Amino acid sequence: MKLPYTRDNLITDFIKLGLEKDDTVFIHSSFKSLGQVKGGAITVISALEDVIGQDGLILMPSFNLLPTLEERVQSWNVETTPSTVGWLTEYFRQMPGTYRSDNYSHSVAARGKGAEAFVADHLSTDGYQSRWDYDPWGKTYGTHSPMFRAYQANGKLLMLGVDYQTSTYIHLVEVIYWNKRLANDSKADFISINRPVLGAFWDSHGNLNRGKVGDSDCRLFHIKVYVDTLLEEVEQNPKPYIS
Repeated sequence: MKLPYTRDNLITDFIKLGLEKDDTVFIHSSFKSLGQVKGGAITVISALEDVIGQDGLILMPSFNLLPTLEERVQSWNVETTPSTVGWLTEYFRQMPGTYRSDNYSHSVAARGKGAEAFVADHLSTDGYQSRWDYDPWGKTYGTHSPMFRAYQANGKLLMLGVDYQTSTYIHLVEVIYWNKRLANDSKADFISINRPVLGAFWDSHGNLNRGKVGDSDCRLFHIKVYVDTLLEEVEQNPKPYIS
């Protein structure tokens, strides 16, 4: 019978994948994909914290993706609304010392060095507009949003047992692409991108590490390189990627 994965097992796997001391890492995750983990979710978080150290920063989506805008708005409370994007994200959100940004739909939770400040300004109206912007909340992917800050900081994206359908950073590609088009045509429509198709392009052409953490098939890469590479591809060759 297969033994549960321990904290030391996960530490070894994270290091082999390419996580390093002082990293800022944004994590999309499927906890179930890891297989049996001794101690559960806290073991995973503890292993991540050991690898990146006290000067590292862990970010996870704590999105409130109820089916309709009205449901998201009516249910939103930054302190208590559950994350709808996986058990690990919901566990992480509730840990003492984790901070959460104030956005009714695309909130981000953070833990580590500078975590509170990193997610403090999501109500700002500076930067890119997007289809998810809704008053009184700020720009979902604006200059002071956690996801854009992680992009600017050249953080890493860890896809832990998930595919590109979960890759919310492709929304940032959509948003930047739309804002560039709006600069030339104020009536330009927002265009949705087929995330799995664009992800397949990244798998073939991008600079990424692939490996196992527990039973999970994982990918790890720099967010800025990812977004910039995909944006350039969509700008030059949009047709294959338009949903």
